[in-house]
Amino acid sequence: MDNLPNTWEEWISNFGEWQKRVGFDPSWLGDFELSVLFDWERAGDVIEFGDYEGRAKWERALQVPHQSMRDALITMITVQGDTEFASVEQQRHLLASAPTDYDRYAAARIMAEEQRHGWQMAYLLMTYFGQQGRREAQKLLERNAQDGDRLLGAFNRPMPHWLDFFCYTMFVDRDGKFQLGMLSTSAFKPLAASMGPMLKEESFHLGTGSNGLRRIIKAGVIPLDMLQRYINKWVSTAHDLFGVDASSSAHWAYVWGIKGRWDERKKLDAGIEVNKEILNEEGRGHYHEEIVGEVKKLCGYLPDGATQLYVPHENFNRDIGATKGQNFNVDGTPFEGSDEDYAAYLTTVLPTAQDEVDLKDLFEQEWIANKPMSTRQIESGIGATA
Repeated sequence: MDNLPNTWEEWISNFGEWQKRVGFDPSWLGDFELSVLFDWERAGDVIEFGDYEGRAKWERALQVPHQSMRDALITMITVQGDTEFASVEQQRHLLASAPTDYDRYAAARIMAEEQRHGWQMAYLLMTYFGQQGRREAQKLLERNAQDGDRLLGAFNRPMPHWLDFFCYTMFVDRDGKFQLGMLSTSAFKPLAASMGPMLKEESFHLGTGSNGLRRIIKAGVIPLDMLQRYINKWVSTAHDLFGVDASSSAHWAYVWGIKGRWDERKKLDAGIEVNKEILNEEGRGHYHEEIVGEVKKLCGYLPDGATQLYVPHENFNRDIGATKGQNFNVDGTPFEGSDEDYAAYLTTVLPTAQDEVDLKDLFEQEWIANKPMSTRQIESGIGATA
């Protein structure tokens, strides 16, 4: 790591090299400004939960009482930043095959905002955590999803086409919303203050996913059973992103006040007691409930008599958690049969190699309803040169 940055300006220079290496042309940003943004008012001044509740929020790393707590903060910030840059690496190639001008704009804007979010996390590491932070900020630019060495497995997965992209932004980016929300009440004030602007931008990512899936349904070209298989793929991936069910790291993060529950302030106001043993499972449950509602909305656009789309159960197709590697049906019930039978079952509920072949032909048709661009979107220049 010969190019370890000592200043923020040096890190920005290294970031430019990362853009070149992954093939993201800065002109695709249009008038979008990569910058560091804080919402200090929303962050609050007083620690809201955990053992340090009622004390002033920490504004510098050295105010954090113990090194183990500082290490946990560095890990959280690093993982968040890593996912942002990984998403760009996963999605960048899609700009060349955008089905409409609006979709090219939307994907380029999402990648612009993901880069800004990565900037934000790198700025925290560079500014508040000394040499250890500088080292981690540089590593954000050295790992690569295309090489499979990003920190979370979901962010190393290939995203070969736009159906994956819309399912990803609908379901995986929604997990990101929950993670940002749980950090928004952090006792480390610069981290909490970073979340407000990031959450505002994240809402566009989620809207892109739901809007894209709605337009796919309206076009009526991609078979609904195929769409369901891709939903199953990315929902189970998103379920994994909440982590193991009984997590000691989530437990201690709450005790230390550095990561709260989803809607922590509402729960505190309502007097809802915390169960620190199942924090990840609680967050996953809130997430699952939300996506069930979102998919129900999509079903409102289905043709009369069509089989309803659904959200697979949390038990299904898990690589992390209590049901990791176990054979469950999409409804959450144990699968009755051999491993060979289960492998055959999965070909009916998860995407297959034949689906990938068939999609290439379907993408030659008008497979998604058009969406006009607004004057402001056109004038922004985002994605225009891609």
